[in-house]
Parts: sequence; structure tokens; C-alpha cells
Amino acid sequence: MDKGVARILDANFNRSRESLRVMEDYARFVLNNGQLSGTIKQARHKLREIIEALGGTKLLHGRNTPGDVGTELNASGEMKRTDTTAVVTAACKRVVEGLRVMEEFSKTIPGQAGRQLEQIRYQCYEWEVQLLSRGQNKKKLSEMRLYVLISSELCKKNPLEVARDVLNGGADAIQLREKKMDAGEYLVLAEKMAELCRQENKLFIVNDRPDIAVAAKADGVHLGQKDLKIAQARTVLSSEMVVGVSTHNIEQAKQAVTGGADYIGVGPVFATGTKPSAEPVGVEYVRQVAKEIDLPWAAIGGINLDNLAEVVAAGAKCVAACSAIICSEDPAGITAQFTRRLR
Repeated sequence: MDKGVARILDANFNRSRESLRVMEDYARFVLNNGQLSGTIKQARHKLREIIEALGGTKLLHGRNTPGDVGTELNASGEMKRTDTTAVVTAACKRVVEGLRVMEEFSKTIPGQAGRQLEQIRYQCYEWEVQLLSRGQNKKKLSEMRLYVLISSELCKKNPLEVARDVLNGGADAIQLREKKMDAGEYLVLAEKMAELCRQENKLFIVNDRPDIAVAAKADGVHLGQKDLKIAQARTVLSSEMVVGVSTHNIEQAKQAVTGGADYIGVGPVFATGTKPSAEPVGVEYVRQVAKEIDLPWAAIGGINLDNLAEVVAAGAKCVAACSAIICSEDPAGITAQFTRRLR
């Protein structure tokens, strides 16, 4: 093998492998997505197998780090990243560049390495979309202050109009909750609401139904304690979609964290007509979660403008509201009042 080609392959193998590890760890530790992290890990090991087939340790013989003229060449801003999203963005760009260089120069060597490297490179393009989309959704969750649940049974007018109103009022996220609607009708409404939220760059979550969430291109799904488990839902969802879980005590909250939830609902804090059989957990549970849970979370259940201050004083940065907003004659105005008080 030409010595120059060996040095190129060695340098770009290291570059690509390191970048894949950054992507893998971002999926694992930031996104808490074991499925995506595992897939990237498999590619990293596949890359090592390809390199071993091309020469493996023989490539090391040409390595000359002290004499490498490129080690002192740094692009402007290369040593600074604004946040974790910027870190993973740089890694995604770096890995596909490294793979492309390896792909081209491996063509000078007999074998299928070029084709195999090309396949990993195409996978990386898709992983970049998944990592960054999920990262953006996680960021939105962390910044969320008002989460509005919409049910056509409770709305005083068309639920799509109500969705427009609450978004205009400043809501950060909408959940569509339809317990009795036929699946086809549910999907049509979810698709329209998802598009509306995309236009406003807000989160759209579907209650209970991962299949509807996927088909409607929602940002995620919300599960109750009696719904599918998180791992089961993720077999249906795309990697960028988030999963929320309703919790009613601190043990359930901790289970949701270890189970891979992206956020949790905390409640019902007060008695609510939406779920009249649910026993209120009170603000004490809100205080517990504020002290012990690091995931984004929203206090939920019977919250209105009269008791909002009590919930915030207990530690809630985000609340989920339903009847107090969507049953009103002025959803936009009530939403705006919630928003002002929460911010």
C-alpha cells in the first residue's frame, strides 16, 4: 500500500471513529436513547473491521504525528462550542467528511471497503437528522413553561381553532387527547394540529397512541401508567420523537426516568373534571419532584389561574392545563395570562 494512502486512511479512521463516539455518547447520555446509541456503536465497530481488513496495524507504521504538517492547522472557532447541539453537529459533519476521504482512497486498494464505507456514510446522514431533531425537541422540553391539553369533547369551538388560540397566547406545547374519537378522524385532526405546531415551532404531542403520533408526524407521544411501556412505544416511534409519562408518586417518577422517558407529568395536583376518578396528589408531590427529578416535567391536574401561584411556589416551572383554557370563551386570553405568570 502506498505510504501516503496509509497515512490518509489512518488519520481519517481515527477522525471518523472519534466522531462516531461523540454521536454515540450524545445519543446515550444527552438524549437517553439506547436504540440510537446502540446503532451508532455497531457502525463504529463495523468501521474498525473495515480498517482491519484494509491493513489494520500496518497503517500505524506510516503514522508520524510529530511530523504531520496539519496538526497545527486549526479553523477559526474550532476550539469553542456554544452547546451540546453544536458539539454533535460538528461531529456529524466531521464523520461524513472522514468517511468520504476513506471511501475514495480505499478505491485504490482491491476489495469492497469503498462500498462498505459508503453505506456507513449514508447512515450518518440519517443519524444527523435524528440526533439534531431529537436534540431540538429535548431543548424545547427543557424550556417549556405552558403545556396545553386539547380534547374536542371539552372545546367550546373547533379544536383546531382552539389550538391556534393557545399558540397565539404563548403555549409552548400542545397535546391532543382524544379517548373516544375514531382512529381515522383522530389522525386527520392530529395531522392538522402537527402542521400548525410546526409552523409555530412548538411541540406537538399525541396522547396514548404511538401509531397516530408517527402517522401524524408528531414530536412525540404521552403515555399513562396503564398504556404501553416506554420501550414498547419506542419500537414504533422514530428516533427523534420524545416520550412523556404520567406519574402519580415519586416511585413512578423515578421509574419513568430509568425507563427512558424524556419528560413526565406530575399529578393530578388538584381534583379535575377531566379525570374525576383520579385521586389528587397535592402540591407535596410537586415539591418532591422539584427536589429529586432532573428530567423536564409538568405539573398537571385541576390547575387554573387561581391556584397557579401555589403550584409554582411548590417548585413547578412548567404546568399543563386543560379545562381552565380550552373550556373558556377566550382560550387565547386565558393562555396569555398563564404565560405571563409562568414567565
